[in-house]
Amino acid sequence: MKNFDVARVIAVVRKELLDYRRKRSIVATMFIFPIVFLVEPVVGIFVASPSGSPTSLDKSVMLPLLYMLLIAVVTPSTLAAYSVVGERDQGTLEPILTTPLRQQEFVVGKAAAVMIPSVGIAYVVYGLFLLCVALFAHHDVAKAVFHDGPTLLSLFLFAPLVAGWAVVVGMAVSVRATDVRVAQQLGTLASLPIIGVIVLLITGVIQPTFLAALEFGAGLLAVDLIALRLVSHMFDRERLVTGAKASK
Repeated sequence: MKNFDVARVIAVVRKELLDYRRKRSIVATMFIFPIVFLVEPVVGIFVASPSGSPTSLDKSVMLPLLYMLLIAVVTPSTLAAYSVVGERDQGTLEPILTTPLRQQEFVVGKAAAVMIPSVGIAYVVYGLFLLCVALFAHHDVAKAVFHDGPTLLSLFLFAPLVAGWAVVVGMAVSVRATDVRVAQQLGTLASLPIIGVIVLLITGVIQPTFLAALEFGAGLLAVDLIALRLVSHMFDRERLVTGAKASK
């Protein structure tokens, strides 16, 4: 990008992270949803029967693992949906838009500020889950979890990618929305495609192999980058400040 200033992007990220610290509701949202989505996988692993066949055991542990991908979708979607329309409601958006900050820098900075804590929390939850499995799950169940290489790869590889998808969808809604609650409700729709993929994996329509994980990851990365550019083009300073579309 021409004249793209990384320092300005970093400034936006720092400003957003400081805002998160001041707003307890945002911090609570970041931690409550991951904890909720951690309970079901832990219970699912502990109730899995180690006496079944290896194939049935592998399927019973795959669902809890894939279920945790929703952590990387739900957490950033609500934050991203709030990112623009929320600042406009608070009256803090106009001072930012009157600075020399370019629209690409603003969008990338906002997206990075949502991605960093969301993916970090997702990885922490994944680590806690695997630690619980290693310490407390039945030996055969734990063995099935740690030997499920493609699913574990998908879990860690897809976390930033599905989070990126949730961020661009949430920001697209936030740029166009006029109400914070409506934006956050629409932002949760970002999880629907991911839920569809999880269902296809569980039902066996998509086979969880290393090659499938890499191919899907590459495709999702391309979609994220294209969608981020589209969100940047949707950004209209005059409309965000005055509510009217800029005249050409």
